[in-house]
Amino acid sequence: MDTNTLHIEIAYATPEQQIILEQQVAEGTSPRDVVLASDIEQYFPEIDKQSCDIGIFGKAIRPDQQLENGDRIEIYRPLLADPKEVRKRRAAEGLRMKKGGGKVDAAEEAETDAAG
Repeated sequence: MDTNTLHIEIAYATPEQQIILEQQVAEGTSPRDVVLASDIEQYFPEIDKQSCDIGIFGKAIRPDQQLENGDRIEIYRPLLADPKEVRKRRAAEGLRMKKGGGKVDAAEEAETDAAG
């Protein structure tokens, strides 16, 4: 491999399908340009390559992030629900989160409050 060429992976996943594409790019290519040059839309036509959120190895990145050889650019799906709105709605309904999710009933809440 040329020293000015980077080996980059592009990853995207839905609950039903995951894919990692490999791409060789010139050093100095931006992460967004790598996504735009990829053919990921052949597998997932719903992706808006111009504006989708991207990151490297699970961390959000700046548009001018320098890529390193072996980086995996991840394309993130839009959230189905705004986490802040979900918390507000649960609070308005008088619910609180418990480990494992689900509702906390009054008897269980009284036990928790008494114990702690």
